[in-house]
Amino acid sequence: MSPTLLLAEQLIGLPSVTPDDAGCLDLLTTRLTALGFACERLDSGPENFRVSNLWATRLPSPQAPVLVFAGHTDVVPTGPRERWTSDPFVPTHRDGKLYGRGASDMKTSIAAFVVALEQFLAERPDPALGLALLLTSDEEGPSVDGTRVVVEQLRARGQRLDYCIVGEPTSVQRTGDMIKNGRRGTLSGRLTVQGIQGHIAYPQLARNPIHQALPALAELAATTWDAGNAFFPPTSWQISNIHAGTGATNVIPGDMVVDFNFRFSTESTADGLQARVHEILDRHGLQYTLQWTLGGLPFLTRPGTLVDAVTQAIYDETGLETELSTTGGTSDGRFIAQACPQVVELGPPNASIHKVDEHIALADIEPLTAIYRRVVERLDALARDEQPRVGS
Repeated sequence: MSPTLLLAEQLIGLPSVTPDDAGCLDLLTTRLTALGFACERLDSGPENFRVSNLWATRLPSPQAPVLVFAGHTDVVPTGPRERWTSDPFVPTHRDGKLYGRGASDMKTSIAAFVVALEQFLAERPDPALGLALLLTSDEEGPSVDGTRVVVEQLRARGQRLDYCIVGEPTSVQRTGDMIKNGRRGTLSGRLTVQGIQGHIAYPQLARNPIHQALPALAELAATTWDAGNAFFPPTSWQISNIHAGTGATNVIPGDMVVDFNFRFSTESTADGLQARVHEILDRHGLQYTLQWTLGGLPFLTRPGTLVDAVTQAIYDETGLETELSTTGGTSDGRFIAQACPQVVELGPPNASIHKVDEHIALADIEPLTAIYRRVVERLDALARDEQPRVGS
């Protein structure tokens, strides 16, 4: 059995439903310590929702460029276990696939991180490149006390971060056919439009917030927020929930609550989007309150050192010309990008993530390990070339 598959199975066997790490980081710490990594736990959060965080480093010097592998040990709940063909926390092989919760999202990626580093360091025990892992048990949950907290601490320390690979499942058909070189930002709002409750037969004595809000909502839905760019689609505004009324058919409601969300490109800012929404609501004369939640800023890594290293590694290992994409939801890359100038997400196919019978094809596992190793080799070679020569 390949070492990546074996480690992935060990991790899948630990029921780390968010935010419970279930011992995953202890297992990984043992492996990383044996490689010479300094492993630091930066756990955070209240006792009833404690998040496990690991920052592991192998830094040859303060001046060395640093590559970070980032990921999460937590998984989403299984859903109805009786719908699973096999126990979600017992790694199982069927039809050339490995089944289990976290097989694709993203315990196999973490296993591939570690094995790739083991293989690389066996060949080059004294790299010029700094190596690090940032692992958390709070990516599938609120994402408040995980990567976000660790990055804040690293920034406060002045820790250098040059490149980051996040092991999210980004591929479509085969490992490496798509990577994420950016993600859209997410900005949510809860709009409460105030009316006056009254009897539906006496509308002159009431004020219907639904009727008042509909023209403004229609304008918001029809607004072009930006045109996107070469890497991002146009910014999208979508309503997710609307609630109004008492449940009775003869009562005009006193207020209406609308939940909405922006997925926005680097062509827009959170402040700019908020200002435009308020301008539309004010122009329609609504009485309202609006609560904003910024879930994450957009980030973009343009083709350059890291993107080139990743795309070349994919081609050398698989022959695939990878597609650069910024589609999909958010990831912890949004936090890391605030401290690291080059962030790329690369992992296995994502068709089964969060589903019953989550799985990964066995054929996708070894290429993933090899791609990660090739990226480390390429970046280490660049770091060696950049080192000052004695006497120069």
